[in-house]
Amino acid sequence: MKDALINRWFLLGVGLLFLTAHRPIDTVVTDSTATAEQISYEPCRMENNTFEDGEEIVYKLYYNWNFVWLAAGEVTFKVKDLGNKYHLSAHGRTYKSYEWFFTVRDYYDTYIDKETLLPYISIRNVREGGYRLYDAVTFDPNRNVAISNRGKSREVAKPTEYSVDNCMHDILSIIYYTRNIDFNHLNEGAQLPIKIFMDKETWPLKVKYKGKESGKKIKGHGKFRTHRFTPEVIVGDVFKEDSQMSVWVSDDQNKIPLLIESPVSVGSVKVVLKSYKGLKYDFDAQID
Repeated sequence: MKDALINRWFLLGVGLLFLTAHRPIDTVVTDSTATAEQISYEPCRMENNTFEDGEEIVYKLYYNWNFVWLAAGEVTFKVKDLGNKYHLSAHGRTYKSYEWFFTVRDYYDTYIDKETLLPYISIRNVREGGYRLYDAVTFDPNRNVAISNRGKSREVAKPTEYSVDNCMHDILSIIYYTRNIDFNHLNEGAQLPIKIFMDKETWPLKVKYKGKESGKKIKGHGKFRTHRFTPEVIVGDVFKEDSQMSVWVSDDQNKIPLLIESPVSVGSVKVVLKSYKGLKYDFDAQID
């Protein structure tokens, strides 16, 4: 049970806007307002005006158990320009001081088309306690399929083909894709529907926009102008039915996540901006 819980909250840091699980979900917490405005965007194409080659953002992960906040690990996100595509990566690890309790070494690598920001291939290579997984997914938009080459390691992985919707994203591509949506014209309560293929299935979720918050304090950096979002969460081992995750994104042209806070079934989780470099624009969301 302990391994399953830590595995899932660490994926929260890797995903930032989406939490997945290795077991079947029970249900999804949804917004009760049936008439909520849906954020309109083109799912099959997005012009990138937000990030560029060399961007590197590091987040520190904290886990609160019995009223004690533990600095458990960090996740580093990088962007590399490869000509007609971008290489996106998110590499997560626990700190050595935490590894008496649980060890994580997670590597996520996604290659996306520059014109659409849709993924060609998505690779997960994870080691979480005793859990091992290698999963290389190739997206074939012409046939609307995803071919998952999956197993405990690359050497023993076997391919399986899955039917998917057109213009499907993975856990990394959706983050960089949605950073290019214009948040400034959203009304509070608007919902962003997203679909991600991961762990052999499509995950349809919604992210609710909660409006602007100015003066949000980010540990080690000061106060910022922000946009706040509340993604749907999956009820089960990790989240209780009344759980609410909150994500604060910088209110500037970079639109990078600054802070995530969420209760989990045992304690709570916090993901905090640690460092950044190579941003496309001046980081002018900071107000002190």
